Amino acid sequence: MLRHRPAANFVGVLGWPLEHTLSPVIHSAAFRQVGLDWLYLSWAVEPDDLADAISGLRALGALGANVTMPHKETVMAHLDELSGDARTVGAVNTIQRIGRKLVGHNTDVDGFRRFLEEDAGVDPRGMRALVLGAGGAARAVVRALDGLGVAEVAVAARDAEKTSKVVALAARAQGRSVSWAGAATSAPSCDIFVNATPIGTGTGDPLPDVTWREGQVVVDLVYDPPATALVERARAGGSYAWGGLGMLVHQAAASFQIWTGQDPPLETMSAAALHAIGTLRRDH
Repeated sequence: MLRHRPAANFVGVLGWPLEHTLSPVIHSAAFRQVGLDWLYLSWAVEPDDLADAISGLRALGALGANVTMPHKETVMAHLDELSGDARTVGAVNTIQRIGRKLVGHNTDVDGFRRFLEEDAGVDPRGMRALVLGAGGAARAVVRALDGLGVAEVAVAARDAEKTSKVVALAARAQGRSVSWAGAATSAPSCDIFVNATPIGTGTGDPLPDVTWREGQVVVDLVYDPPATALVERARAGGSYAWGGLGMLVHQAAASFQIWTGQDPPLETMSAAALHAIGTLRRDH
């Protein structure tokens, strides 16, 4: 006789395309570690189908979801409420069900802040920062750096209008725009540099001609490979340099806490991510 197994609670990730996401691996490991019978699914959703996908989450009883490119901005129109960071940054990467409401959060801000403070051990108060990029990740980084007390945040991107909007997120620090070509000139004099573009995924370096100096803090939000060309060159020049895995794990941990109300098992989540990256690189 077949026994019916009650459906587990479930969450997942929405994106398009959705070929190489570490979220299912990270969260599934966390659920196992704390003993939660939850499922984490992957939903490849084309942009034109996003509204239907959100309706599906409501109808099927999903407890939440992660949201990745290209839906982080457009998903906001389909949610009932937005948290402070999501509203300010203008992007959602985590959806939480509260009763019948779907609430949008942005855990990238908290993820970068926690990485910088807890993993890197950097106190950015009074420092001058340069952020490369003008997308959702760059906006989250600027928001986090501003909250941590940097003195100046410069933003460099190809689109001048988008750059200005990212700079405007610096409410306390002095913000300024830098042209894409001017980033290489500004980088050597900054205290903190953050690459918030996809350049460096696999191969490549966003600023190949920059000579990094001793004592600079360099963060590349690209997490595969764990040590990008930018990170390796910065370390060779004496800079303190990190890849994006720390932020990835911390933003996932913040999502986990929002959904479950439990403290996230950070070490388990980080180990699962590292193992998955190693497996992907070996298989390719």
